[in-house]
Amino acid sequence: MKTLPTDVDVSTYLQSVEPAVRRDDALRLDEIFRDVTGFEPVLWGDSIVGYGRYDYTYKSGNSGTFLATGFAPRKAQMVLYIMPGYSDFSDILDRVGKVKAGKSCLYLPRLTKLDETALGDLIRAGLADLGKSWPVHPR
Repeated sequence: MKTLPTDVDVSTYLQSVEPAVRRDDALRLDEIFRDVTGFEPVLWGDSIVGYGRYDYTYKSGNSGTFLATGFAPRKAQMVLYIMPGYSDFSDILDRVGKVKAGKSCLYLPRLTKLDETALGDLIRAGLADLGKSWPVHPR
């Protein structure tokens, strides 16, 4: 696993995000994630802001620890991570707004174009779904 938790201060990291519009969205997402999860963020790798973690062991025997949910402010767009994915959340996604979904990544336009309440519902639903397979821990 390449992406591991770090001791980097998340607030300092978020203040350094460029461009400014991405920084503004990152700061707002941090507020949303903190409110929805109740977890303090941890920087995973060099750019993923994670909330909570889970320990997993697959049938293959591979095991590890990964963030439970979070986001990465990329230059082109914001990436939201919901583990284990979005397959069962189409009703919530429809309410969020126009987004692009990958397997466990959601690519967001500016937050001003999205329904933040639905986004919070999606984060909450993703954590609940993850918790059915693996216990979610705050840190």
